[in-house]
Amino acid sequence: MNIYYTHNGNESSGPFGLDELKSKKITKTTPVWCQGMEDWKYAGEITELKSLLMVAPPPLKSMITTAQAPKEIENDLEKEMDPKILGLNKNVFFPTIIVLVLIIVSVSFNLFEENRKNLLEQKNTITEKNNQQFQLQEKEIEEQKIRIAEQERKEAERITVERNQKISSRLLEIQKILLTDIRNLEEAKNKLIEANEFEFLRTTDEKNDDISLIQRDIEHWISEIDNLRKEKDQLYLELEKTQAKISGVSE
Repeated sequence: MNIYYTHNGNESSGPFGLDELKSKKITKTTPVWCQGMEDWKYAGEITELKSLLMVAPPPLKSMITTAQAPKEIENDLEKEMDPKILGLNKNVFFPTIIVLVLIIVSVSFNLFEENRKNLLEQKNTITEKNNQQFQLQEKEIEEQKIRIAEQERKEAERITVERNQKISSRLLEIQKILLTDIRNLEEAKNKLIEANEFEFLRTTDEKNDDISLIQRDIEHWISEIDNLRKEKDQLYLELEKTQAKISGVSE
């Protein structure tokens, strides 16, 4: 005879003999285990324990169902004799459904139109804001262009004025140098005249050497004067152009 352990779902009890198990009033779904079993089993699965199992009575459902059946049949017969839909007579139900459908359609259409109107208003508002922002940006860009152009004009005018000042200073300097060079040229010419006329205690070679030196000086001063005059003419021409440019910008 085997000795069994039982389990109530939380902990195990035992060991119990067959007589003790009978007093425990086990059922066919009571988990049991004995030596030689690999795992727990229900008591109803073990042949040795079937004679000890308590037989549970069936539920009262079948009697209640049997008692209620005639009443349900009666109600079904009444419904068949007087057919209704959701508690309403057919003549009332269908018009009611039609009215409800029309109301639902009307409300849905009104909601749809309201939503569409709101969406259009939102789009128009967004478009108007975008247009205003675009106009502001365009205005800022134009103002910035005007500021940049004004700055460029002032910078160009400043550069031109500085250049004119430099040209004027250079012209004054050239004028001074020209006066000096012309005076030196006149002196060299006078020396040449004197060298040609003066013959005391000089040989012909010495005279020719002196004349050659003086002539080189004369050529030098003539070249310097010519270069200065060319530079002066170019500076006057540039000055006229810059003055005309300033006048045009001012206008």
